[in-house]
Amino acid sequence: MFGLEALELARVQFAFTITFHIIFPAITIGLASYLAVLEALWLKTKQEVYRDLYHFWLKIFAVNFGMGVVSGIVMAYQFGTNWSAYSEFAGSVTGPLLTYEVLTAFFLEAGFLGVMLFGWNRVGPKLHFFSTVMVAVGTLISTFWILASNSWMHTPQGHEIIDGVVVPVDWLAIIFNPSFPYRLAHMSVAAFLATAFFVGASAAWHLLRGKDNPAIRKMLSMAMWMALLVAPVQAVIGDFHGLNTLEYQPAKIAAMEGHWDNSEGGPTPLLLFGWPDMEAEETRYKIEIPYLASLILNHSLTEPIPALKDFPPEDRPNSTIVFWTFRIMVALGLLMIITGIWSLLLRRGDRLYSSRAFLRMVLLMGPSGIIAILAGWYTTEIGRQPWVIYGLMRTADAVSNHGAGQLGLTLAMFVVVYFAVFGIGMVYVLRLVKKGPVISEGREKGAGGPGEARTPMRPISAADEAINHEQGDQLGERN
Repeated sequence: MFGLEALELARVQFAFTITFHIIFPAITIGLASYLAVLEALWLKTKQEVYRDLYHFWLKIFAVNFGMGVVSGIVMAYQFGTNWSAYSEFAGSVTGPLLTYEVLTAFFLEAGFLGVMLFGWNRVGPKLHFFSTVMVAVGTLISTFWILASNSWMHTPQGHEIIDGVVVPVDWLAIIFNPSFPYRLAHMSVAAFLATAFFVGASAAWHLLRGKDNPAIRKMLSMAMWMALLVAPVQAVIGDFHGLNTLEYQPAKIAAMEGHWDNSEGGPTPLLLFGWPDMEAEETRYKIEIPYLASLILNHSLTEPIPALKDFPPEDRPNSTIVFWTFRIMVALGLLMIITGIWSLLLRRGDRLYSSRAFLRMVLLMGPSGIIAILAGWYTTEIGRQPWVIYGLMRTADAVSNHGAGQLGLTLAMFVVVYFAVFGIGMVYVLRLVKKGPVISEGREKGAGGPGEARTPMRPISAADEAINHEQGDQLGERN
């Protein structure tokens, strides 16, 4: 298919499916915590705006959660179908780690998700809030185990190789491998930022079209506080993550920087732009800032960073791709910081909700969090090549014994099905966003909370349904 071999097709298929999959958990992680905050604020203040936002975003959360589960199952199957040699070699590590995710996060989410989605006027307020918090905690626990498994593939430790397979000897060392803390923090914060800009863009879209109400304003305000406070923190985490990568995966750093040669000695400049040419072993059309790469990565004005020519050609990642995916991620991160600072300046002039230039900026930044996550994921995974487990197993040795025709056919099927199923799901989510939160008017203060009379939630349909208020009052008294 397109002249690609079985290995290349297997990699493309995995990249394609994970590109779709990662969108949904990222938004789900952020929205789950956002919903917990909204319900906490509702219970504390009884302000209707928080309840209205909770029910609006709960519908979107439900759709994202469902699509994330379905796409995640496909990812798990690929380990056995397309990467069976990897599973045979390292399954004793990755298998239990994924099992721990199911036994902790999945069971926790499954146990409380139904109460969260359908129990608003069926259980008491404390139990409902507890269920929302447990679902949010479950998403973070799931992130913990997934990144523990993936991080071990980047910085493996706590194992021995006996009879050609990996045997765990220290589970704490396996889980808390050297890159895990940085990757966990980096991905979790990225999910919060992606959700913040998704929420902010939704509010900006409505404000630009003249729909101005307390719920829309609250959405924008909360999103911009998140951007202002958390985006700079993400930059600091990214710096620590880069230093960790320099220590354990120096070839990846060389590829990210497009740096080829240290023969002349001296500090390494930072390349702002350029085109790394893997065949010519040079970066063309480069624009550089002297000393800056050494200063950022080595905190030194004299010590160079590793160069690609320090490694055999067969051990070099594809710098052409990694160079640019890394810069896309960093550029979007800087724009997030700028957007947060701009929002603070507008707050001081009471123009946060009226500056059309700012609102257009926030709207354009809506997908920035997801794009940055994808760019960072590509940087991480392509930068690890040619290793599937860094230093232990090459990607070429991990693939199943399938022909190119088989993999090409399944890849084509994935493309058709994914765009049909998940494309429709994404369109539906955007339609929910377009509809906007339903504003409560004229309702007695305090009515409509968990255990009280209110229109029941149907998160997949987003349709209102009449309710017998006498029955609702009985439910509230009962709980």
